[in-house]
Amino acid sequence: MIKEKETRPIFSILFAVSMVHLLNDLIQAVIPATYPLLKEEHHLSFSQVGMITLVYQIAASIFQPVVGSFTDKHPVPYSQIIGMSFSLVGMLLFSQAHSYAWILFSVFLVGIGSSIFHPESSRVAYMASGGRRSMAQSIFQIGGNAGTALAPIIVAFLVLPRGQQAIAWMCLFTIVGQFISYYIGTWYKRRLANVSRSTKKSIRVPDLPNSRIVATVIILLLLIVSKYFYIASITNYFQFYTMKKFGINEVEAQVYLFYFLIAVAVGTLLGGAFGDRFGRKYVIWFSVLGVAPFALALPYVGLTMTGILIVIIGLILSSAFPAIIVYAQELLPKKLGMVSGLFYGFAFGMGGIGSAVLGWQADHTSIEFIYHLCSYLPLIGIVAYFLPNLQKTPYKEI
Repeated sequence: MIKEKETRPIFSILFAVSMVHLLNDLIQAVIPATYPLLKEEHHLSFSQVGMITLVYQIAASIFQPVVGSFTDKHPVPYSQIIGMSFSLVGMLLFSQAHSYAWILFSVFLVGIGSSIFHPESSRVAYMASGGRRSMAQSIFQIGGNAGTALAPIIVAFLVLPRGQQAIAWMCLFTIVGQFISYYIGTWYKRRLANVSRSTKKSIRVPDLPNSRIVATVIILLLLIVSKYFYIASITNYFQFYTMKKFGINEVEAQVYLFYFLIAVAVGTLLGGAFGDRFGRKYVIWFSVLGVAPFALALPYVGLTMTGILIVIIGLILSSAFPAIIVYAQELLPKKLGMVSGLFYGFAFGMGGIGSAVLGWQADHTSIEFIYHLCSYLPLIGIVAYFLPNLQKTPYKEI
């Protein structure tokens, strides 16, 4: 592990990595934002739509722990550029894909790019945090969430009027991201050189038995299942839900999805600040369980109230992930890359599996039914009660 010397966060690096995260996740979020267009042009079922997400998310999830474990031992300062290159090729193919098989292959490449991008980017945010880790992780996360929020608006006004080939314009964002990644990689390379010349310092780890650490990781992963199954129901099918239930058009449906995604971005920033101030366990508990009453009410309200509730849900639900990542990094500080890769990868994987399962369910029941079903998922958040409070846990040096 690289132990930071700074007493203050390095905001130039944090904002740079946040901006690249924005561009990276904007590219990825174009995929689900184009589902109404793809469903109509390629005559896809909801199950096939769900399978697109599954292929992308599985590619983005399986390799992340592998990449993280490798870079724990062999850091790769310019890995973000490599990841963006995969995404660039994937988006070019996606814009020209005229068969379902080519759509799946192109989103697979974008998923590979994501699996390379996230572990080292999260490590950079940790290194530049100056000890304010939740804040740093939330700055990193808000970039990704802002990019995800912008995607439906860009698709609504740039892609939908022009068709699938207009997706190729998204490749410009990957090129800009590669230039910013070069700046980050240069700083990271210098940082590694400075650390290699300094005396190796001890690492503080929580004084917990291995069985408690394993149980804690399982609880965190269970919370991610709850969170990302529910998020999958929104990001992949909320457009179809509002169009079906309220009779609005595609552009209006994208705007309602934007409300949720921008609320997610704001909630992520708030979650990071509250995590440093009040403790990460309490933020995790409130975020996952606190959204339950609003999720339970969502299927029963009208269009205006749907817009209000989806903003509240986004604000509360999104505040957990920075806290979960930093909590896991503090639990296992010797394996930053592996932990980041595991949790980002698991989150992506659960989002993909959730999308596929919910798409199958929507084909066999109705799009409205899946929101009744998913409204109970946040109740799983009760298991956060069993997380140890790391702020009150004794530490040891190794």
